[in-house]
Amino acid sequence: MPLDLLPSESLAVVRRIDITARRLVSELFAGRYHSAFKGRGLEFDEVREYEPGDDVRDIDWNVTARRGHPYVKRYVEERELTVLFLVDASASQMFGTRGRTKARLAAELAALLAMAALKNGDKAGLMLFTDRVERHLPPRKTRGHLLRLVRDVLVHKPQGRGTDIGAALEELNRVQRRRAVVFLISDFLDANFEKPLRIAARRHDLIAVGVRDPWEEGFSPGARILVEDAETGESGAWTAGASAVGRWEGLKKMFSAAGVDTLLLETDKPLTDPLLAFFQRRHRNRR
Repeated sequence: MPLDLLPSESLAVVRRIDITARRLVSELFAGRYHSAFKGRGLEFDEVREYEPGDDVRDIDWNVTARRGHPYVKRYVEERELTVLFLVDASASQMFGTRGRTKARLAAELAALLAMAALKNGDKAGLMLFTDRVERHLPPRKTRGHLLRLVRDVLVHKPQGRGTDIGAALEELNRVQRRRAVVFLISDFLDANFEKPLRIAARRHDLIAVGVRDPWEEGFSPGARILVEDAETGESGAWTAGASAVGRWEGLKKMFSAAGVDTLLLETDKPLTDPLLAFFQRRHRNRR
C-alpha cells in the first residue's frame, strides 16, 4: 500500500517515527553507526605471494597447490555496505502493554538504522517473516524506500500465524549472496533454528535483536494464567515456563556459540541507551 493510501493514524505514526529517526541519527547515531560497521565488510581483490607475518588463515590453498609456494587472498574494504532487517511479523509482535507493541519497537529500530545507513551511503533492505517469508524489499538507498520499509514493518498484516526463524534464515542464505549486516528482530518464540543461524552467521555479520514486553517478565515458573495465543487463536490455561529474562540469557549463549552478536530492546524503554551501548561495544571489539 502506498504511503498516501495508509489510514491517517498509521501514516501519522510512520511520519513520527521518520522524524524521530532523522533527529536521533543527526544528533547521536550517524558516527557511531560508521565506527561500528564500516570496515567490517570485505570483498576479495586478488591473490599475492605469502609474506612473513601474513595470517595463515588467508592462504589460498588452490593457488598455492598450483604454483608450488604459498599465496594469500587479499581483501579490500567494501565502499558500500548492505544492511538487512529480517523482522518477525508473526501475531505475537502485535503484543504490547505499555503503549508500544513489539512491532512498533521493531519499526523504530529499523527506521533509525536504515536512516543511519542512508546517511553513510549504504543500502537497506527488509524481509518480513512469520512461518514463511511474506515480504521482501531488496536493498536500496533512497528515502522513499526507507519509508516503505518502516511502513511494512509497522502495518503488515501477516498471513501466517506461527514463527519459523529457521525458514527465514534459509531464505536469507539463498537470496543474499554478498555479505551483509543483518539484524534479526524477533521475540524468538521459536526453536530448532540453530543450524541455519550458524550458516547465516558465517556468511553475514548477524545481530540478533530481542524485543520484549515487561509483562512477559512478571510470572514465576509454574504460574497458571488464562491467555489467548496470538499465533494460533486458541485460548486456555498456560503454565509459565522460564522467565523472559532467563529465556533470553539462554538464547544469548546459543547466539554467542554461533558467533552472533546480540541486542535486547523492551517496549517500555527508549531504544537509545541500549543501542548506544551496542555501538560502543562493537567499536571496542574492532580495535
